[in-house]
Amino acid sequence: MSCQKGGAVESGLKPADSSTSHSAMNDGDVLAVTIGATVPTGFEHTAAEEVKEKIGVDAVIGKDRGRIYFPITTDKLSQVHLLRSVDNLFVVVEEYDHYPFKQSKEETLMEMMQLASKLPWTDALEVWRLNGKLKKRKGYRKGGNVTKAKSSCEVADATVDDTAQQELPQAVSAAECQTKAESTAATETGTTDSEAAEPAAKLIKFRVTCNRAGDRHSFSSNEAARDFGGAVQEFFQWKADMTKFDVEVLLNIHNEEMVIGIALTEESLHRRNISHFGPTTLRSTLCYGMLRLCKPQASDIILDPMCGTGAIPLEGAIEFNSSFYVAGDNNDMAVNRTVNNVCHIQKRMAEKSGASGLPIDTVQWDLCNLPIRTGSVDIVVTDMPFGKRMGSRKKNWDLYPSCLREMARVCTPGTGKAVLLTQDKKCFTKAISRMGGLWKRLHTVWVNVGGLHAGVYLLKRTGGVFGQTPEDVYESRGAVKAGGDETGDKELS
Repeated sequence: MSCQKGGAVESGLKPADSSTSHSAMNDGDVLAVTIGATVPTGFEHTAAEEVKEKIGVDAVIGKDRGRIYFPITTDKLSQVHLLRSVDNLFVVVEEYDHYPFKQSKEETLMEMMQLASKLPWTDALEVWRLNGKLKKRKGYRKGGNVTKAKSSCEVADATVDDTAQQELPQAVSAAECQTKAESTAATETGTTDSEAAEPAAKLIKFRVTCNRAGDRHSFSSNEAARDFGGAVQEFFQWKADMTKFDVEVLLNIHNEEMVIGIALTEESLHRRNISHFGPTTLRSTLCYGMLRLCKPQASDIILDPMCGTGAIPLEGAIEFNSSFYVAGDNNDMAVNRTVNNVCHIQKRMAEKSGASGLPIDTVQWDLCNLPIRTGSVDIVVTDMPFGKRMGSRKKNWDLYPSCLREMARVCTPGTGKAVLLTQDKKCFTKAISRMGGLWKRLHTVWVNVGGLHAGVYLLKRTGGVFGQTPEDVYESRGAVKAGGDETGDKELS
Protein backbone atom coordinates (compact mmCIF):
# COMPACT_ATOMS: atom_id res chain seq x y z
CA MET A 1 0.00 0.00 0.00
CA SER A 2 1.45 3.32 -1.08
CA CYS A 3 0.87 5.50 1.96
CA GLN A 4 3.35 8.13 3.02
CA LYS A 5 3.67 8.60 6.80
CA GLY A 6 4.38 12.25 7.37
CA GLY A 7 3.62 12.54 11.10
CA ALA A 8 7.10 11.64 12.32
CA VAL A 9 8.61 14.29 10.09
CA GLU A 10 6.21 17.22 10.34
CA SER A 11 4.81 16.89 13.86
CA GLY A 12 7.77 15.24 15.52
CA LEU A 13 5.84 12.13 16.54
CA LYS A 14 7.73 8.86 16.39
CA PRO A 15 5.78 5.66 15.79
CA ALA A 16 6.37 2.54 17.82
CA ASP A 17 9.25 0.38 16.72
CA SER A 18 7.94 -2.87 15.30
CA SER A 19 11.34 -4.56 15.47
CA THR A 20 11.09 -5.27 19.21
CA SER A 21 10.28 -8.89 19.96
CA HIS A 22 7.27 -9.05 22.25
CA SER A 23 8.05 -12.53 23.47
CA ALA A 24 11.46 -11.34 24.63
CA MET A 25 10.09 -8.28 26.40
CA ASN A 26 10.59 -8.13 30.16
CA ASP A 27 8.91 -5.83 32.66
CA GLY A 28 12.24 -4.15 33.36
CA ASP A 29 12.76 -3.16 29.73
CA VAL A 30 12.08 0.48 28.92
CA LEU A 31 10.29 1.40 25.71
CA ALA A 32 9.99 4.79 24.05
CA VAL A 33 6.45 5.38 22.80
CA THR A 34 4.12 8.24 21.93
CA ILE A 35 1.12 8.91 24.17
CA GLY A 36 -1.99 10.66 22.90
CA ALA A 37 -4.44 12.42 25.19
CA THR A 38 -7.84 14.00 24.73
CA VAL A 39 -8.23 17.31 26.57
CA PRO A 40 -10.98 19.94 26.88
CA THR A 41 -11.13 21.85 23.62
CA GLY A 42 -9.52 25.25 23.99
CA PHE A 43 -7.16 24.10 26.74
CA GLU A 44 -4.69 22.21 24.55
CA HIS A 45 -1.88 24.65 25.36
CA THR A 46 -2.67 24.37 29.07
CA ALA A 47 -2.37 20.58 28.83
CA ALA A 48 0.90 20.86 26.91
CA GLU A 49 2.29 23.14 29.63
CA GLU A 50 1.33 20.64 32.32
CA VAL A 51 3.04 17.81 30.42
CA LYS A 52 6.21 19.87 30.15
CA GLU A 53 6.03 20.81 33.82
CA LYS A 54 5.33 17.36 35.27
CA ILE A 55 6.90 14.92 32.79
CA GLY A 56 9.56 17.12 31.24
CA VAL A 57 8.77 16.53 27.56
CA ASP A 58 7.36 18.74 24.83
CA ALA A 59 3.82 17.97 23.71
CA VAL A 60 2.54 18.45 20.16
CA ILE A 61 -0.97 19.85 19.75
CA GLY A 62 -2.95 17.76 17.27
CA LYS A 63 -4.60 19.22 14.19
CA ASP A 64 -7.88 17.91 15.53
CA ARG A 65 -8.96 20.13 18.44
CA GLY A 66 -8.88 18.55 21.86
CA ARG A 67 -5.86 16.26 21.39
CA ILE A 68 -2.18 16.44 22.29
CA TYR A 69 0.68 13.97 21.74
CA PHE A 70 3.92 13.57 23.67
CA PRO A 71 6.78 11.03 23.86
CA ILE A 72 7.50 9.07 27.04
CA THR A 73 9.43 6.06 28.20
CA THR A 74 7.45 3.30 29.90
CA ASP A 75 9.11 3.90 33.27
CA LYS A 76 7.14 7.18 33.39
CA LEU A 77 3.79 5.63 32.54
CA SER A 78 2.44 6.07 36.06
CA GLN A 79 3.15 9.82 35.90
CA VAL A 80 0.95 10.14 32.83
CA HIS A 81 -2.08 9.01 34.82
CA LEU A 82 -1.47 11.83 37.30
CA LEU A 83 -2.00 14.58 34.72
CA ARG A 84 -4.96 16.76 35.71
CA SER A 85 -5.75 18.29 32.32
CA VAL A 86 -6.36 15.13 30.25
CA ASP A 87 -9.64 13.25 29.82
CA ASN A 88 -8.53 10.03 28.11
CA LEU A 89 -5.15 8.47 27.30
CA PHE A 90 -4.01 6.18 24.50
CA VAL A 91 -0.73 4.85 23.17
CA VAL A 92 -0.05 5.59 19.51
CA VAL A 93 0.46 2.57 17.27
CA GLU A 94 1.07 4.61 14.12
CA GLU A 95 0.41 8.12 12.88
CA TYR A 96 -0.10 9.32 9.32
CA ASP A 97 0.02 13.06 8.75
CA HIS A 98 -1.20 12.79 5.14
CA TYR A 99 -2.97 9.49 4.60
CA PRO A 100 -3.90 9.02 0.91
CA PHE A 101 -7.62 8.33 1.26
CA LYS A 102 -9.12 7.19 -2.04
CA GLN A 103 -12.16 8.71 -3.71
CA SER A 104 -13.76 5.31 -3.84
CA LYS A 105 -15.17 4.03 -0.57
CA GLU A 106 -14.47 0.42 -1.48
CA GLU A 107 -10.80 1.12 -2.25
CA THR A 108 -10.28 3.12 0.94
CA LEU A 109 -11.86 0.47 3.17
CA MET A 110 -9.86 -2.26 1.44
CA GLU A 111 -6.61 -0.38 2.10
CA MET A 112 -7.57 0.04 5.76
CA MET A 113 -8.14 -3.69 6.02
CA GLN A 114 -4.74 -4.38 4.48
CA LEU A 115 -3.13 -1.83 6.81
CA ALA A 116 -4.17 -3.72 9.96
CA SER A 117 -1.64 -6.51 9.40
CA LYS A 118 1.21 -4.11 8.58
CA LEU A 119 1.09 -1.88 11.66
CA PRO A 120 3.80 -2.02 14.39
CA TRP A 121 1.55 -3.32 17.19
CA THR A 122 4.28 -4.82 19.41
CA ASP A 123 5.33 -1.86 21.58
CA ALA A 124 1.82 -0.44 21.89
CA LEU A 125 0.47 -3.77 23.12
CA GLU A 126 3.32 -4.05 25.60
CA VAL A 127 2.43 -0.60 26.95
CA TRP A 128 -1.20 -1.73 27.22
CA ARG A 129 -0.09 -4.76 29.25
CA LEU A 130 2.10 -2.65 31.55
CA ASN A 131 -0.75 -0.18 31.94
CA GLY A 132 -3.07 -2.99 33.02
CA LYS A 133 -0.63 -4.12 35.70
CA LEU A 134 -0.22 -0.53 36.86
CA LYS A 135 -3.98 -0.12 37.32
CA LYS A 136 -4.21 -3.37 39.27
CA ARG A 137 -1.47 -2.23 41.64
CA LYS A 138 -3.29 1.06 42.20
CA GLY A 139 -6.56 -0.69 42.94
CA TYR A 140 -8.47 0.03 39.77
CA ARG A 141 -11.46 -2.18 39.14
CA LYS A 142 -10.58 -5.36 37.32
CA GLY A 143 -12.28 -6.41 34.13
CA GLY A 144 -13.13 -5.04 30.74
CA ASN A 145 -14.45 -1.66 29.86
CA VAL A 146 -18.10 -1.09 30.57
CA THR A 147 -18.46 1.92 28.36
CA LYS A 148 -21.94 2.05 26.91
CA ALA A 149 -21.87 1.44 23.19
CA LYS A 150 -24.53 2.20 20.62
CA SER A 151 -25.23 0.14 17.56
CA SER A 152 -24.71 1.69 14.17
CA CYS A 153 -28.45 2.05 13.70
CA GLU A 154 -28.70 4.16 16.87
CA VAL A 155 -25.94 6.63 16.03
CA ALA A 156 -26.27 9.29 13.38
CA ASP A 157 -23.65 9.26 10.66
CA ALA A 158 -22.55 12.81 11.28
CA THR A 159 -23.29 16.27 12.55
CA VAL A 160 -22.02 19.44 10.95
CA ASP A 161 -19.92 21.85 12.98
CA ASP A 162 -19.12 25.07 11.07
CA THR A 163 -17.57 23.89 7.78
CA ALA A 164 -16.41 20.45 8.86
CA GLN A 165 -18.38 17.30 9.45
CA GLN A 166 -17.65 15.99 12.95
CA GLU A 167 -18.59 12.41 13.74
CA LEU A 168 -18.86 11.11 17.27
CA PRO A 169 -17.21 7.82 18.27
CA GLN A 170 -18.96 5.02 16.39
CA ALA A 171 -19.04 1.38 17.35
CA VAL A 172 -20.48 -1.59 15.49
CA SER A 173 -22.59 -4.03 17.48
CA ALA A 174 -21.31 -7.56 17.95
CA ALA A 175 -24.43 -9.01 16.31
CA GLU A 176 -23.35 -7.63 12.94
CA CYS A 177 -20.35 -9.92 12.80
CA GLN A 178 -22.53 -12.53 11.01
CA THR A 179 -22.64 -10.38 7.90
CA LYS A 180 -19.97 -7.73 8.52
CA ALA A 181 -16.51 -7.69 10.08
CA GLU A 182 -16.52 -6.68 13.73
CA SER A 183 -14.62 -3.65 14.98
CA THR A 184 -12.50 -4.36 18.04
CA ALA A 185 -9.09 -5.51 19.28
CA ALA A 186 -7.20 -7.22 22.08
CA THR A 187 -4.08 -9.26 22.55
CA GLU A 188 -2.47 -12.10 24.44
CA THR A 189 0.59 -10.24 25.64
CA GLY A 190 3.02 -11.36 28.31
CA THR A 191 1.45 -12.69 31.50
CA THR A 192 2.23 -12.01 35.14
CA ASP A 193 3.32 -14.72 37.52
CA SER A 194 -0.20 -15.07 38.85
CA GLU A 195 -1.56 -15.43 35.33
CA ALA A 196 0.90 -18.15 34.35
CA ALA A 197 -1.35 -20.83 35.77
CA GLU A 198 -4.30 -19.71 33.64
CA PRO A 199 -5.08 -21.57 30.42
CA ALA A 200 -2.81 -20.51 27.61
CA ALA A 201 -5.81 -20.28 25.30
CA LYS A 202 -7.46 -17.43 27.21
CA LEU A 203 -9.30 -15.34 24.67
CA ILE A 204 -9.02 -11.57 25.01
CA LYS A 205 -11.86 -9.36 23.83
CA PHE A 206 -11.58 -6.16 21.85
CA ARG A 207 -13.39 -3.47 19.91
CA VAL A 208 -12.49 -0.62 17.54
CA THR A 209 -13.85 2.90 17.98
CA CYS A 210 -13.56 5.40 15.14
CA ASN A 211 -13.57 9.16 15.72
CA ARG A 212 -13.80 11.01 12.41
CA ALA A 213 -13.83 14.73 11.54
CA GLY A 214 -13.99 16.06 8.00
CA ASP A 215 -16.47 16.29 5.14
CA ARG A 216 -14.36 14.86 2.30
CA HIS A 217 -14.30 11.24 3.31
CA SER A 218 -16.10 8.66 1.20
CA PHE A 219 -16.81 6.45 4.23
CA SER A 220 -18.57 6.79 7.57
CA SER A 221 -17.11 6.16 11.02
CA ASN A 222 -19.14 2.97 11.32
CA GLU A 223 -17.80 1.61 8.05
CA ALA A 224 -14.19 2.41 8.94
CA ALA A 225 -14.51 0.83 12.40
CA ARG A 226 -16.29 -2.21 11.00
CA ASP A 227 -13.84 -3.05 8.22
CA PHE A 228 -10.64 -2.10 10.05
CA GLY A 229 -11.82 -3.99 13.13
CA GLY A 230 -12.65 -7.02 11.04
CA ALA A 231 -9.10 -7.07 9.66
CA VAL A 232 -7.65 -6.70 13.17
CA GLN A 233 -9.81 -9.57 14.35
CA GLU A 234 -8.66 -11.78 11.51
CA PHE A 235 -5.01 -10.86 12.06
CA PHE A 236 -4.93 -11.53 15.81
CA GLN A 237 -7.78 -14.05 16.07
CA TRP A 238 -9.39 -12.11 18.92
CA LYS A 239 -13.02 -12.06 19.99
CA ALA A 240 -15.18 -8.98 19.45
CA ASP A 241 -17.15 -7.65 22.39
CA MET A 242 -18.63 -4.17 22.38
CA THR A 243 -19.10 -3.75 26.14
CA LYS A 244 -16.84 -6.15 28.08
CA PHE A 245 -13.70 -5.67 26.04
CA ASP A 246 -10.14 -5.83 27.31
CA VAL A 247 -8.58 -3.67 24.61
CA GLU A 248 -10.04 -0.76 22.70
CA VAL A 249 -8.36 0.13 19.43
CA LEU A 250 -8.86 3.76 18.41
CA LEU A 251 -9.04 4.97 14.83
CA ASN A 252 -8.83 8.79 14.92
CA ILE A 253 -9.29 10.48 11.55
CA HIS A 254 -9.18 14.24 11.03
CA ASN A 255 -9.29 15.28 7.37
CA GLU A 256 -6.04 13.73 5.97
CA GLU A 257 -4.54 12.89 9.35
CA MET A 258 -5.05 9.39 10.77
CA VAL A 259 -3.82 8.08 14.13
CA ILE A 260 -4.21 4.47 15.26
CA GLY A 261 -3.93 3.90 19.00
CA ILE A 262 -4.81 1.65 21.93
CA ALA A 263 -6.79 3.13 24.83
CA LEU A 264 -5.13 3.26 28.25
CA THR A 265 -8.12 4.57 30.21
CA GLU A 266 -11.37 2.70 30.79
CA GLU A 267 -13.32 5.82 31.68
CA SER A 268 -12.51 9.50 31.41
CA LEU A 269 -10.20 10.88 34.08
CA HIS A 270 -12.48 13.93 34.45
CA ARG A 271 -14.79 11.93 36.75
CA ARG A 272 -12.08 11.62 39.41
CA ASN A 273 -13.48 14.00 42.07
CA ILE A 274 -17.27 13.86 41.90
CA SER A 275 -19.43 11.19 43.52
CA HIS A 276 -22.64 13.26 43.78
CA PHE A 277 -23.44 14.72 40.38
CA GLY A 278 -25.79 17.60 39.63
CA PRO A 279 -27.61 18.65 36.45
CA THR A 280 -24.67 20.77 35.19
CA THR A 281 -21.56 19.27 36.81
CA LEU A 282 -18.35 20.52 35.17
CA ARG A 283 -15.62 18.10 34.10
CA SER A 284 -12.70 18.18 36.52
CA THR A 285 -10.31 18.61 33.59
CA LEU A 286 -12.12 21.78 32.52
CA CYS A 287 -12.04 23.01 36.12
CA TYR A 288 -8.28 22.46 36.17
CA GLY A 289 -7.88 24.51 32.98
CA MET A 290 -9.89 27.37 34.45
CA LEU A 291 -7.89 27.33 37.69
CA ARG A 292 -4.55 27.19 35.91
CA LEU A 293 -5.62 30.18 33.80
CA CYS A 294 -5.77 32.38 36.90
CA LYS A 295 -2.46 31.05 38.33
CA PRO A 296 -3.30 30.59 42.04
CA GLN A 297 -0.58 31.59 44.48
CA ALA A 298 0.13 30.49 48.04
CA SER A 299 -2.33 31.94 50.59
CA ASP A 300 -4.76 33.17 47.90
CA ILE A 301 -8.43 33.23 48.89
CA ILE A 302 -10.35 31.71 45.96
CA LEU A 303 -14.12 32.02 45.73
CA ASP A 304 -16.71 30.04 43.76
CA PRO A 305 -20.03 31.81 44.48
CA MET A 306 -22.07 29.43 42.25
CA CYS A 307 -20.33 26.16 43.11
CA GLY A 308 -23.04 23.65 42.12
CA THR A 309 -21.48 20.29 43.01
CA GLY A 310 -18.17 21.91 44.03
CA ALA A 311 -16.18 20.67 41.04
CA ILE A 312 -14.04 23.83 40.73
CA PRO A 313 -13.07 24.35 44.41
CA LEU A 314 -12.51 20.60 44.84
CA GLU A 315 -10.09 20.47 41.93
CA GLY A 316 -8.33 23.53 43.28
CA ALA A 317 -8.09 22.21 46.84
CA ILE A 318 -6.48 19.01 45.53
CA GLU A 319 -4.09 20.40 42.92
CA PHE A 320 -3.43 23.97 44.18
CA ASN A 321 -3.64 23.20 47.89
CA SER A 322 -1.61 26.17 49.12
CA SER A 323 -4.66 28.40 48.52
CA PHE A 324 -7.93 28.43 50.47
CA TYR A 325 -11.28 27.88 48.73
CA VAL A 326 -14.73 29.14 49.68
CA ALA A 327 -17.59 27.41 47.85
CA GLY A 328 -21.17 28.62 48.03
CA ASP A 329 -24.54 28.41 46.33
CA ASN A 330 -28.07 29.66 46.95
CA ASN A 331 -29.53 26.19 46.37
CA ASP A 332 -29.51 23.90 49.40
CA MET A 333 -29.32 20.76 47.23
CA ALA A 334 -26.21 22.11 45.50
CA VAL A 335 -24.59 22.89 48.84
CA ASN A 336 -25.37 19.37 50.08
CA ARG A 337 -23.83 17.85 46.96
CA THR A 338 -20.68 19.91 47.47
CA VAL A 339 -20.41 18.85 51.12
CA ASN A 340 -20.88 15.18 50.14
CA ASN A 341 -18.24 15.44 47.40
CA VAL A 342 -15.77 17.05 49.81
CA CYS A 343 -16.41 14.27 52.35
CA HIS A 344 -15.92 11.66 49.62
CA ILE A 345 -12.52 13.08 48.67
CA GLN A 346 -11.47 13.41 52.31
CA LYS A 347 -12.39 9.80 52.99
CA ARG A 348 -10.44 8.66 49.93
CA MET A 349 -7.40 10.68 50.99
CA ALA A 350 -7.55 9.26 54.52
CA GLU A 351 -7.60 5.70 53.16
CA LYS A 352 -4.56 6.35 50.96
CA SER A 353 -2.29 8.51 53.11
CA GLY A 354 -3.99 9.13 56.42
CA ALA A 355 -4.24 12.87 55.75
CA SER A 356 -7.81 13.97 55.05
CA GLY A 357 -7.79 17.74 55.36
CA LEU A 358 -8.75 19.98 52.42
CA PRO A 359 -8.42 23.79 52.35
CA ILE A 360 -12.09 24.31 51.49
CA ASP A 361 -15.28 25.53 53.18
CA THR A 362 -18.88 25.47 51.96
CA VAL A 363 -21.60 28.07 52.60
CA GLN A 364 -25.19 28.67 51.48
CA TRP A 365 -25.74 32.31 50.49
CA ASP A 366 -27.29 34.90 48.23
CA LEU A 367 -25.00 35.44 45.26
CA CYS A 368 -25.82 39.15 45.03
CA ASN A 369 -25.29 39.76 48.75
CA LEU A 370 -22.25 37.73 49.76
CA PRO A 371 -21.35 37.64 53.47
CA ILE A 372 -17.74 38.48 52.65
CA ARG A 373 -15.72 41.57 53.49
CA THR A 374 -15.08 44.04 50.66
CA GLY A 375 -11.73 43.51 48.89
CA SER A 376 -10.87 40.29 50.76
CA VAL A 377 -10.90 37.78 47.86
CA ASP A 378 -7.97 37.25 45.49
CA ILE A 379 -9.64 35.15 42.76
CA VAL A 380 -13.19 34.32 41.71
CA VAL A 381 -13.64 31.18 39.59
CA THR A 382 -17.13 30.02 38.72
CA ASP A 383 -19.43 28.44 36.15
CA MET A 384 -22.19 30.96 35.46
CA PRO A 385 -25.71 29.78 34.49
CA PHE A 386 -26.01 29.31 30.73
CA GLY A 387 -29.78 29.86 30.75
CA LYS A 388 -30.30 26.36 29.31
CA ARG A 389 -30.69 23.67 31.96
CA MET A 390 -30.32 26.15 34.82
CA GLY A 391 -31.98 29.58 34.94
CA SER A 392 -33.05 31.36 31.76
CA ARG A 393 -31.61 33.79 29.23
CA LYS A 394 -34.10 36.42 30.37
CA LYS A 395 -33.03 36.14 34.02
CA ASN A 396 -29.37 36.33 33.01
CA TRP A 397 -29.83 39.93 31.86
CA ASP A 398 -30.53 40.88 35.47
CA LEU A 399 -28.28 38.30 37.14
CA TYR A 400 -25.03 38.87 35.24
CA PRO A 401 -24.61 42.62 36.03
CA SER A 402 -25.56 42.05 39.67
CA CYS A 403 -23.17 39.15 40.25
CA LEU A 404 -20.30 40.85 38.39
CA ARG A 405 -20.73 43.86 40.64
CA GLU A 406 -20.79 41.75 43.79
CA MET A 407 -17.71 39.85 42.62
CA ALA A 408 -15.99 43.20 42.04
CA ARG A 409 -16.89 44.29 45.57
CA VAL A 410 -15.29 41.28 47.27
CA CYS A 411 -12.25 41.14 44.94
CA THR A 412 -9.03 42.96 45.83
CA PRO A 413 -8.76 46.18 43.71
CA GLY A 414 -5.81 46.18 41.32
CA THR A 415 -4.77 42.54 41.81
CA GLY A 416 -7.99 40.52 41.96
CA LYS A 417 -8.89 38.20 39.08
CA ALA A 418 -11.95 36.34 37.88
CA VAL A 419 -12.26 33.34 35.58
CA LEU A 420 -15.87 32.93 34.47
CA LEU A 421 -17.42 30.29 32.20
CA THR A 422 -20.61 31.03 30.29
CA GLN A 423 -22.35 30.15 27.06
CA ASP A 424 -24.58 33.24 27.15
CA LYS A 425 -21.92 35.31 25.41
CA LYS A 426 -24.19 38.16 24.30
CA CYS A 427 -25.50 38.82 27.80
CA PHE A 428 -22.05 38.50 29.36
CA THR A 429 -20.43 40.85 26.84
CA LYS A 430 -23.12 43.46 27.48
CA ALA A 431 -22.72 43.10 31.25
CA ILE A 432 -18.93 43.47 31.01
CA SER A 433 -19.28 46.60 28.85
CA ARG A 434 -21.16 48.16 31.76
CA MET A 435 -18.42 47.14 34.20
CA GLY A 436 -15.61 49.10 32.58
CA GLY A 437 -14.73 50.81 35.80
CA LEU A 438 -14.48 47.56 37.79
CA TRP A 439 -13.37 44.77 35.43
CA LYS A 440 -11.00 44.57 32.50
CA ARG A 441 -11.19 41.61 30.13
CA LEU A 442 -7.73 40.11 29.51
CA HIS A 443 -8.26 36.86 27.65
CA THR A 444 -10.96 34.49 26.37
CA VAL A 445 -10.68 30.72 25.81
CA TRP A 446 -13.38 29.16 23.64
CA VAL A 447 -14.41 25.71 24.85
CA ASN A 448 -16.95 23.00 24.13
CA VAL A 449 -19.18 22.19 27.10
CA GLY A 450 -21.61 19.36 26.42
CA GLY A 451 -21.83 20.33 22.75
CA LEU A 452 -22.33 24.03 23.54
CA HIS A 453 -19.85 26.67 22.37
CA ALA A 454 -18.89 28.55 25.53
CA GLY A 455 -16.26 31.03 26.63
CA VAL A 456 -13.91 31.09 29.61
CA TYR A 457 -13.28 34.77 30.36
CA LEU A 458 -10.22 35.94 32.31
CA LEU A 459 -10.95 39.28 33.97
CA LYS A 460 -8.69 41.62 35.94
CA ARG A 461 -10.06 43.73 38.78
CA THR A 462 -9.18 47.35 38.15
CA GLY A 463 -7.91 49.69 40.85
CA GLY A 464 -11.26 51.47 41.03
CA VAL A 465 -12.69 51.63 44.54
CA PHE A 466 -16.06 49.93 44.79
CA GLY A 467 -18.87 52.45 45.30
CA GLN A 468 -17.02 55.30 43.58
CA THR A 469 -17.02 54.24 39.91
CA PRO A 470 -19.51 55.62 37.34
CA GLU A 471 -21.07 52.14 37.10
CA ASP A 472 -21.82 52.08 40.82
CA VAL A 473 -23.39 55.53 40.68
CA TYR A 474 -25.50 54.56 37.67
CA GLU A 475 -26.73 51.40 39.37
CA SER A 476 -27.50 53.21 42.61
CA ARG A 477 -29.67 55.74 40.78
CA GLY A 478 -31.34 52.93 38.84
CA ALA A 479 -32.11 51.08 42.07
CA VAL A 480 -33.70 54.21 43.58
CA LYS A 481 -35.77 54.75 40.48
CA ALA A 482 -36.84 51.12 40.46
CA GLY A 483 -38.20 51.55 43.99
CA GLY A 484 -40.87 53.96 42.74
CA ASP A 485 -41.13 52.96 39.11
CA GLU A 486 -40.65 49.47 37.62
CA THR A 487 -39.30 50.98 34.43
CA GLY A 488 -35.98 51.40 36.20
CA ASP A 489 -35.35 47.66 36.02
CA LYS A 490 -36.17 47.61 32.33
CA GLU A 491 -33.72 50.42 31.72
CA LEU A 492 -30.92 48.58 33.50
CA SER A 493 -31.51 45.37 31.58
